[in-house]
Amino acid sequence: MRALLHPFAQPSSRLAAAAFALIASFALAVETASAQSILRDAETEALLADMAAPLIEASELEPGNVDIVLINDPSINAFVAGGQVVYIHSGLIDAADTANEVQGVIAHELGHITGGHIVRFNEGTTAASNISILSLLIGVGAALAGAGDAAIGAIMAGQRAALGRFLAFSRVQESAADAAGARYLSEAGISGRGSIAFFEKLQGQARRYGYARDDEAEFTRTHPLSSNRIARLREVYTVDPAWDAPDDAALQARFERVKAKLYGFLQDPKRTLNRFPESDTSVAARYARAYAYHKDAQIERALAEADGLLAINADNPYFLEVKGQILLESGKPEEALIPLRRATDITLNQPLIASMFGHALIATEDDANFAEAERVLRAAVSRDRLNPFAWYQLGVVYAARGDMPRARLASAEQQVMTRRYPEALRSAQAAEAGLPVGTPDWIRAQDISLQARSELERLRDSR
Repeated sequence: MRALLHPFAQPSSRLAAAAFALIASFALAVETASAQSILRDAETEALLADMAAPLIEASELEPGNVDIVLINDPSINAFVAGGQVVYIHSGLIDAADTANEVQGVIAHELGHITGGHIVRFNEGTTAASNISILSLLIGVGAALAGAGDAAIGAIMAGQRAALGRFLAFSRVQESAADAAGARYLSEAGISGRGSIAFFEKLQGQARRYGYARDDEAEFTRTHPLSSNRIARLREVYTVDPAWDAPDDAALQARFERVKAKLYGFLQDPKRTLNRFPESDTSVAARYARAYAYHKDAQIERALAEADGLLAINADNPYFLEVKGQILLESGKPEEALIPLRRATDITLNQPLIASMFGHALIATEDDANFAEAERVLRAAVSRDRLNPFAWYQLGVVYAARGDMPRARLASAEQQVMTRRYPEALRSAQAAEAGLPVGTPDWIRAQDISLQARSELERLRDSR
């Protein structure tokens, strides 16, 4: 599991460049360190894809054009923003008890996509942007006058007001998304029980806390859950033939594993170990503890949990990946090769697993491993071009063998996807100058140069 930390990264070629355009401009005005990150994990992405697949089919969207992206944010929320992308906060996964609950949320968000609601995004942001700009000017004035705390307060107050204005606009579209989501669940043969249970859970939390706790209040602000709205949904769901359909037991087991894995990766180790004591020998608990012990530098205990998982299923690629990651990040790359190579083979070069394996091969600092690393990493980026970690590792391989034009091309790939356009342009131009004319790599270097130059011109013109 990895967190890609840069402002609103693009993990797939279909993610919109302006995914968080409004909110990003607010957050970066206060503290760039608050930029959200995208969580990428092979097992989690496979689960979300399988959970969404029947709903995407029911929505008649093209499966290859829809992405489900996990955001590292403890608040309970999900949304669409640009393109056919559903963003789910990690806090929502933690709050849900069943895969069925999350499917209800995904169905609703697909309703926003098919309803074309994102097309009207600018209508809601115009007024909000005006509020934000005014608060920013006030804040800058206060900062120049020496009142730093007041400046930050003014900016943050303006951001909250602007965001509230935007979210108020979005609420009018909720009923249409409700209806569409209910239809997709029905056509997929998936019960709406989870959807109702999740909404009622969040409504109850909002009432208990009086909207004081931001994490629990977030979903109810963006998706207002009035009693009338939930009652209407219940009327629709309870008469649907799929209402009594049983939950998918295999999907639920996978969900519980991923939920625990995510918790162990994100939470403080003490909290994880309290929630998943050693007396709990379930797969989910072992997953969570493996990450907790690893984060707490208790390597032997972390490896014991990983071995406990492998004792249950020695050929589970995700169990092998966890053990490999622990060994690699503990300074034992040679030992990490065996589980990571096996995981890569079983998954037929799943890009995220393969990129970790490639990293381990390079980390051995054994030149004999570099040819295999190149082969593995090239296979990874061929399936997932927007994988900055894999491109970085591939660049290391090229540089080590003295192939600087391709090393610079790999750097350009990484830089353009992380929006470092000046660096991408320089790297691509250097690569183009050293590559054989007319080859695929030479053409790709030209493409990156054009893309970077176009983005730089757009940014200049927008000022």
